[in-house]
Amino acid sequence: MILPISTENAEHYVWGNICDGWHLLKRDDISIIQERVPADGAEVMHYHNIARQFFFILEGEGMMIFDDHEVKLQKGDGLEIPPEIHHQFCNKSQNDVHFLVVSIPTTRGDRINL
Repeated sequence: MILPISTENAEHYVWGNICDGWHLLKRDDISIIQERVPADGAEVMHYHNIARQFFFILEGEGMMIFDDHEVKLQKGDGLEIPPEIHHQFCNKSQNDVHFLVVSIPTTRGDRINL
């Protein structure tokens, strides 16, 4: 039987001690994660050798930091990150940001922290 998935019933994890992630789709060929990053939360700068990612802001605003520039993302904005591009998502606002991260293929075993 095919059933809907949401943050209510998806596999949940905590990263960076304060951020939440929910695996909405967890397969080897594609990963879809909904994440919540509170004010001043951030991941570390990193890249993926193989995975291509797409970030889509559901609520709030976030910042994607690259080696040479930053991109502000607001509700309804999306951003594609090709493989081998150094990037870091952070929340410089005063409110939580909720977003989707689609990775093709999955990033498991394909993340290099800088």
